Amino acid sequence: MVTIFESASHDGEMEAMEVNSVLQANGIESVVVGASVIPSLSFRVEVPRADVEEAQRILTDARAAGAEAAEEAEAESEQQ
Repeated sequence: MVTIFESASHDGEMEAMEVNSVLQANGIESVVVGASVIPSLSFRVEVPRADVEEAQRILTDARAAGAEAAEEAEAESEQQ
């Protein structure tokens, strides 16, 4: 497994969960690594080595699309 996201900020767990959700919604297996009982440690998202490039592309596209695209995608998934 390879780390493609890491955050030690106060909302690092939430950020990692969002990244994990985006990846899994796009068919990339990923895991969140970190201990919420020790919030001063960082949270990471890891993917299989074979999926690193695709995962990075997905995250780049998601960041470029912004929050509006995420809200639209969520609304579409709720209608299905």
